Amino acid sequence: MNDIRTRAEALVAAGRPAEARAVARDALDADGPDAGLCLALARAHMAEDDDDHDDAAERVFRDGLDAFPDDIGLLGGYAELCARSDGFDHPGRRARGERALGRLRELAPHSAELRNAEAAGNSVSAVARDTASTRRMQSFDAARAFAGAPTPEAAAAQAAQWAAAAPHDRRLAVLAETTAALAAPGRAGARFLLLRGLAYRLAVGAVVALLVILRLTVLPVVPLGAATGVALLLELPFLGLRRLLKAARDRAGARLAEAVPEPVPELVPEPTSEGERGEGGGFGAPELPPVPRLTRREGVYAGAGAALLLLVCGTAYGTYSAYPRYELVAHAEFRGLTGSEFGALRGPGAEEGVEDSIFRMYGSGSAPTEGGHLVVFAAVGDFHRVRAQDVSGATGMLGALRETADVREDWAAEPGARGGWTQCVRVTDAEGLRKAVCMWADKGSVGSVGFVAEHMGRAEIEELAAEVRESFVRPVDD
Repeated sequence: MNDIRTRAEALVAAGRPAEARAVARDALDADGPDAGLCLALARAHMAEDDDDHDDAAERVFRDGLDAFPDDIGLLGGYAELCARSDGFDHPGRRARGERALGRLRELAPHSAELRNAEAAGNSVSAVARDTASTRRMQSFDAARAFAGAPTPEAAAAQAAQWAAAAPHDRRLAVLAETTAALAAPGRAGARFLLLRGLAYRLAVGAVVALLVILRLTVLPVVPLGAATGVALLLELPFLGLRRLLKAARDRAGARLAEAVPEPVPELVPEPTSEGERGEGGGFGAPELPPVPRLTRREGVYAGAGAALLLLVCGTAYGTYSAYPRYELVAHAEFRGLTGSEFGALRGPGAEEGVEDSIFRMYGSGSAPTEGGHLVVFAAVGDFHRVRAQDVSGATGMLGALRETADVREDWAAEPGARGGWTQCVRVTDAEGLRKAVCMWADKGSVGSVGFVAEHMGRAEIEELAAEVRESFVRPVDD
């Protein structure tokens, strides 16, 4: 039975849980209940990391414990399975696991099975394959090995010794292959990322956060994609490390597949149980500690990363929602023309966020067109949501004018020192007059100016529009 259990456990370690289940089930059907085979069969189900297989593993554990109620291997494995279950989906399983854990404390208070079962709820699974838990365990074990050895070569030699002493232990095989790869010449950078990856990522996050904040505040001309490019560039070293770790896991899997014993009992030595392993010295393989889901150090770095993210998001939102404060100046005269109120209309798209507005006509003589009249609309307030399409788009401020007037020219003008967007058009009205209309918008103001432009070029039209904007809309600190 011990030989068959060894083969089943080796098949699980080699990533062949279906074969392991077949071996264990055939032996149980042929020879009757056996605690070790029940444990191997249950772990072969757990290795699938699937709800249905977890249910099957629980049935195997309960059947085994009915026959062997005091077996510490079954008690520990069952308590571990229950501890990893979702308490909302399986509240009864969690309660049954607590009872198994209590019994294990009575029977084996200092056993490895008890330590693993107690840590199961807060540690990653050593059974699942090709998951985030597997990769985390690999990095955790390798970093611990390098941190505890005088040289990288010594860490690799020790891990190789442990793996040789336990040829069917997947975790030790992965550790041996990983340390051997990272201890090779030219791999100092990869070892640094493994040992100091959290600090490196936090530093990268700080650099990117600084670039984003500078871009949003004092360097608006710098493309926002520059920060993304820097982040991707600084992330490249991790790609090499991930490939190296993946290759090490693949080699460990191949090693374990080769180490699967043939089903000939007399050729398979009885394995040393985990509870009897040495604690790291000599030729014995140690009982590696459970891998916590989150260490205190990781929590500190995660908190710092969250603070950086909040800082960037807060700065971005503050920059987005901020708007310049302006005041309106309703000139009685402008360019020798006399002004008068022209109703209480507010321009299209200007209603939301308006704090103050003016709508005035300037002209001379008895007819409004004599002397070259102009009409000015301006509003100030919170227009931080205004975008270029609100000025030049089909549904923007000039949309209605394009539909009702005979538009001859349509162009985006230079917005000037105030920024934002300016769009100008030439139109011919019903009376045959050639006019120009320019509309502008920024985060603190919107407005338009229309005037007769019979013989004016684009530059003159833009100059007059900029003069109107700067004369009628002034920053409050001027």
